[in-house]
Amino acid sequence: MNWRAVSTTAFALLMFAANSLLCRMALGAGAIDAASYSTVRIASGALMLVVIAIVRHRGMSQGIGGDWPSALYLFLYAVPFSFAYNGLTTGTGALILFGCVQATMLLAAWRSGERASAWQWGGLAIALCGLVHLLLPGLQAPPPMPALLMAVAGAAWGLYTLRGRGAGDPLLRTSGNFTRAVPLVLLVSLIGWSSMAIERKGVLLAALSGAGASALGYVAWYAAMKHLSATRAAILQLFVPILAAVAGVLVLAEPFGLRLGLATVLVLGGVALTLRKTRST
Repeated sequence: MNWRAVSTTAFALLMFAANSLLCRMALGAGAIDAASYSTVRIASGALMLVVIAIVRHRGMSQGIGGDWPSALYLFLYAVPFSFAYNGLTTGTGALILFGCVQATMLLAAWRSGERASAWQWGGLAIALCGLVHLLLPGLQAPPPMPALLMAVAGAAWGLYTLRGRGAGDPLLRTSGNFTRAVPLVLLVSLIGWSSMAIERKGVLLAALSGAGASALGYVAWYAAMKHLSATRAAILQLFVPILAAVAGVLVLAEPFGLRLGLATVLVLGGVALTLRKTRST
């Protein structure tokens, strides 16, 4: 990858980690219910993307991009993700989510004829060992329904990412997908109207997640996907739990111990091994 692709990928991964942090801050504090968080997140993201698209293209003469299948995958990621964290610990949820993302993308890559080398599989195994080392000591048997919801979110995000590898303007495609997803999340909020709980802090955090981390991060990720194989994209996303954990240390004053340090070394080392070997083959 050239420097622009590298910087775009790095920015997208940072925004993904920011999404996790913002969601933890909002739902963990009980500042907003899961349905409202999802709705504010997607609606604010759609608004931001449409405004940027209008400014960039001097109107919407090209129309919105994206498609309904991608919007559905976005919906099936965002809503189950929020609801799952009502019944899962952060570590359990992250392990289920990213495990399903990797499984979905690697299975799709294998079915399409994309074969990983022994070095790639080795690097992936090392990185996954780092994640398990980080998360496993805090795991408890998860409730079946929240675990299933997080698995759905992980699979949906993997499929959404794979669809982003196609041609087209990343901004127009992402704005179209977000816009189409708005009525879907609104329907969920209407169904759960009786259990709605909204505080100003929760709305602000959800809006920051949608208009900032989600909107800008997903555009960057769509752009980066043009330069990434499905295997490499799957492995790179293993950075996100580590970035989120470090953000928790810096922002939420969570402890940084030997376990987190060793996990960071394993994940970064495994990803570096995989990418270095990929460039040389």
